[in-house]
Amino acid sequence: MLTLTESAAAVIRDITSQDAVPEGAGLRIAADQSGALTLSMSPEPEQDDQVVDSAGARLFLDSEAAPMLDDKALDVAVDGQGGVQFTLGDRPGD
Repeated sequence: MLTLTESAAAVIRDITSQDAVPEGAGLRIAADQSGALTLSMSPEPEQDDQVVDSAGARLFLDSEAAPMLDDKALDVAVDGQGGVQFTLGDRPGD
């Protein structure tokens, strides 16, 4: 199963704890028809989503994205202007 770094979990918690975001919301990773991954905000997981709950950060993986990310870790990189970019890498120890 996809793992989250502490930094990624903190950013997801920050995003989903904003006032306009419903309780229980999370970020969702889905595979499109070409196999590319998309990231979006979701108020709740969809029926077949795998839920990753790490230190209060919720991430939903659609049924096509989950096996693609099984041995990966989600991390974040912050640029000089404070912009955040999620990155995927090999899970530590794999």
